[in-house]
Amino acid sequence: MSSIETKAVTRVFQAGEQEIRAVDQASFGIDDGQLTLILGPSGSGKTTILNLLGGMDSPTSGAIMVDGSDLATASEEQLTSYRRDHVGFVFQFYNLISSLTAAENIALGSQFAQDRIDPRQALAEVGLENRGDSFPFQLSGGEMQRVAIARALAKRPRLLLCDEPTGALDSETGASVLAVLRDLAKDPARAVVIVTHNEALTGAADKIIRVSNGKIASVVEREQWNW
Repeated sequence: MSSIETKAVTRVFQAGEQEIRAVDQASFGIDDGQLTLILGPSGSGKTTILNLLGGMDSPTSGAIMVDGSDLATASEEQLTSYRRDHVGFVFQFYNLISSLTAAENIALGSQFAQDRIDPRQALAEVGLENRGDSFPFQLSGGEMQRVAIARALAKRPRLLLCDEPTGALDSETGASVLAVLRDLAKDPARAVVIVTHNEALTGAADKIIRVSNGKIASVVEREQWNW
């Protein structure tokens, strides 16, 4: 059984009199120790799915089971605790504070988590153990994204959610960041999810969930691949 499981999740938004089903009856599982790719074009519903998994939004109907608890029925206080202590977020743009060093950016981002790790330990996990005293302007794009990943890791998240993490990088740098995420996904106590439109990332995934018009079009495990 998957450690994170969505059951017939639907998210409806109202735009005037029009009803928009951003996510429609989505059911899938996410497993610890794996890198899961949620793949689809712009407007397909994949970012809404990320927001639901991260506790930043709640479904209109359905259940999101995380270690036996349903996020769909959680209170605002419980969702805040879930986001703070159990979820790490990585976005396309790094959102680093220019006046702080890499280590200080990580410390600031994880300061409220209950079980945080030392910023320099987090940097070592992404291969930047010697860059803790560097400011963002002294780092390359790939290094800044790895600092952003380390900032998320410093919370010891059980779920690492990445929204287009290679989208602002060239292909070579993006591949190096993807390799870091692939290595992090090997931790049996952590699930890593990448939301993207980029087909080039499929080779790194253990599971590929394709989204189309808010629906789950397919779920393919690595052992089922035929390419």
